[in-house]
Amino acid sequence: MNQQAVVMTLVYGTGAVGVAVCLGYGLWRFLGLALGAAGRAFEPRTPGATDPRIAPYSGGEPTQPAYWARQMWLDSRSAALFAARTVWFLLTRHWLGKVVGDRLLHGRHGRSGIRAENGLGRLIRRMLAPGIALSALLSALLASAVLLCVALVFAVQLALVALGALAAVLAGRSAERLWKLARGVRMKCPYPGCYRPFPLAVHLCPDCGAAHRELRPGGFGALRHVCRCGRALATTAMTGRRRLTAHCPHCDRPLPPAVGTTRVVHLPLIGGTSAGKTMLMAAMLDGLRSWSHQSGLTVEFASPEDLREANTLGRQLNQSGWTLKTQGGQPRALMLLVGRGRRRRLLYLYDPMGESLRDADTTRRQSYLAHADGVLLVADVLASPVVRRSLRAGDPELAAAARPADLGPVETYAGFTGELQGLGGRRQRLAVATVVTKRDALDRLTSLPRPADPVDDWLSGIGLDDLVRTLGHDFAAARYWAVSARAATGAGALDSEQRRAAEPVLWLLSRTGLRVGRLTEGRRS
Repeated sequence: MNQQAVVMTLVYGTGAVGVAVCLGYGLWRFLGLALGAAGRAFEPRTPGATDPRIAPYSGGEPTQPAYWARQMWLDSRSAALFAARTVWFLLTRHWLGKVVGDRLLHGRHGRSGIRAENGLGRLIRRMLAPGIALSALLSALLASAVLLCVALVFAVQLALVALGALAAVLAGRSAERLWKLARGVRMKCPYPGCYRPFPLAVHLCPDCGAAHRELRPGGFGALRHVCRCGRALATTAMTGRRRLTAHCPHCDRPLPPAVGTTRVVHLPLIGGTSAGKTMLMAAMLDGLRSWSHQSGLTVEFASPEDLREANTLGRQLNQSGWTLKTQGGQPRALMLLVGRGRRRRLLYLYDPMGESLRDADTTRRQSYLAHADGVLLVADVLASPVVRRSLRAGDPELAAAARPADLGPVETYAGFTGELQGLGGRRQRLAVATVVTKRDALDRLTSLPRPADPVDDWLSGIGLDDLVRTLGHDFAAARYWAVSARAATGAGALDSEQRRAAEPVLWLLSRTGLRVGRLTEGRRS
């Protein structure tokens, strides 16, 4: 009985010691060291030195994923591992191994390790060893439970942070999408051989020139991406991305700065060889500038290359009065920024070779037609067989001197109209501006009435009524002009003729929401 009482006394004493040491010291020691180790996982390392905790990103984007998208979870995992390893180390190595096993069981002091001078002291320390071991186990278990609760609360906070970041990404993308939708922005490449649409351009870092293909709110950052050189880059056009140099993601050629912020209007000039398309385009450029001097219209070239192309065209006209024949299979769009008030349009003018629209195969390769927002039909009526047969008394010689096109307007339109429908599928929603060219030559003919408004009635009167009816049926809207490109370009150009040459473009732009329709309506009235 006395033996049982001794055993129970030892058991209760051991339990009391274990509980007292656990609650008075051990638990707090475990928690303090474990939380401190977890906190060091989030501490910054030496400034300027490589941080081994940041795993290198091996993807194609020259930036690191956003902290919340990747490193936050890695740091949290490291913090949990540090805390768990600290608890395990304290339990097995320090308390059970060092304090209990190496010191108390050998009669030494638990902290200092000094051996007791007498047997009684060594016996007392050996009797405390089970209680200290029990306190270590209790401290480790309670600390683990508390740390698990802390980890769960922290995980909820991390999830809220991630959800908040994802919400910011979604808000940023949605805001930019709505902003582009409100402005009617659709990005397409203007270069021959490409002409492909794309949702996001490639943006170059202004410091190191690195190409960022995913510069938008996402896993690399909601508001900004940090380039590998350390430069912070805005992720939306509304916050400054528009100031970066942009390239087409398909052909890697430079794009004008306005391509991602301004609605693009694609207008191809359709006409036969020698119909006067290039001269008409030069007259349209001069006419737009003339309108800008007399109204609130603003006109500027979208890039230095467009300015050089326009200057080259102007020099040709000033030197010879003619433009060189258009070469190449697919045209590069001449890009202009045209605006009035707060609205602007990025105008893509395409001047293809006449041969490229002669049959279905060559027309099918003109993939820019699929993006057309309107059509500029260049009609050289002197090339029409019906008109040529009606010429009398010296007029055939005058017509030949005007260098008529190889195909008349009826034949030109018939050659490309089917493929236009197949490429874009939107012909009945488009408008066509038909421009009768070489009006200066037509004015000198005595066999034909002089061109006069309304031009569609004049076309019907000279035998091209089928063309007028077909255009009115095939397109949502059709209007007609008669222009002398020679009188609108070069030395001694007439300002009124220049503005007349630009009216078809302004009318087509007005159908996209640009408020320029009153300019042409006022002149026509």
